[in-house]
Amino acid sequence: MKAVKVLGPGCARCAATADLVRSEAARLGVEAKIEKVTDYAEIAKFGIASTPGVAIDGKVVHAGGIPTREAVEAWLKA
Repeated sequence: MKAVKVLGPGCARCAATADLVRSEAARLGVEAKIEKVTDYAEIAKFGIASTPGVAIDGKVVHAGGIPTREAVEAWLKA
């Protein structure tokens, strides 16, 4: 199971990113636990400067803006 954290203050882009990851995981049949992290101190621990960010299994794979569907697919298949 992939542990996915969507990092951001809860803005519309963060919600859209979480929805995109959730829908891609379902489409690909990948089990994923998706968690939204909105606490600024917790987000800072990941070292990103712009949100939304995405961390999969503890590794930051994206920061700033909504990722593409193709990028999310690649992260979930890795």
